[in-house]
Amino acid sequence: MAHSSMLHIRVDDTIKHQATEILASFGMSVSDAVRLFLQRVIAEQAFPLELKVPNAQTVAAMEEARQLMAEKSLAFTDAQAMFDELEQKH
Repeated sequence: MAHSSMLHIRVDDTIKHQATEILASFGMSVSDAVRLFLQRVIAEQAFPLELKVPNAQTVAAMEEARQLMAEKSLAFTDAQAMFDELEQKH
């Protein structure tokens, strides 16, 4: 067996707990998942997940959503009222 090294990482308790439960349902431990991830990095010679930088339109939409959530001022009586409001803004 090859020599192994200990890898220490910090993860939010909630994330760790949720991931542990999900991985257990696959019959995997968190350590198994990290080893698998690192093996994929080696095999692909790249990050094994697609990462994208949002374009300007997506960034603007994300910022608008953050502002609306912070204001909590928009409340609609039904879906049509929401669509009417959106149409007025654009």
